[in-house]
Amino acid sequence: MPTYIYGIIAGSWLIWFCPFVLAQWNAKRDARPKVNGSVQLDPRARWGMLLQGISYAILWQNSFWTRSPQPWQVVLSLLFLALACLLSWTATPLLGRQWRLDAGLNPDHELVTSGPYRVVRHPIYASMLCLLVGVGLLVTPFALLLLATAVLVAGTEIRVRIEDKLLKSRFGDSFLDYRRTVPAYVPFVR
Repeated sequence: MPTYIYGIIAGSWLIWFCPFVLAQWNAKRDARPKVNGSVQLDPRARWGMLLQGISYAILWQNSFWTRSPQPWQVVLSLLFLALACLLSWTATPLLGRQWRLDAGLNPDHELVTSGPYRVVRHPIYASMLCLLVGVGLLVTPFALLLLATAVLVAGTEIRVRIEDKLLKSRFGDSFLDYRRTVPAYVPFVR
């Protein structure tokens, strides 16, 4: 594989990952007083996280060291990777202290519907899908990319359903209206 491909992959992962580190760091230094009450968590969403992690591992299950992607694959990959980074950098800061790995609600949780949340309810999952496809176009055969995508979608569906249930329990009809008008994580797909 050409050296520049490694640079594209490493650079895109780093750029994609930075807003999550910054969100965690900002949450720790956030001086706002915490609202009394406990965080409502649903640990079942971790099964979705496990499947999402497996999907990324599937991408590397071939001899990617000898693979040399076609120019069209590189261009398409760069588009997906740029979209992944754009989504992670615009969606994560809007969540602020509400961002977490586990599916959960803070006592002062707010329903975010601005920015990329106007296009999809779960733009971070959309960014994960774009990241998977972008990397997959560079390092894995099409059949493995399809398998990895299917596993990622299965894990994401678990997480989306659990998170949507939590949001419905907190925000009721306003969330249901939002869910009716905005797709989960792929624009124009209900």
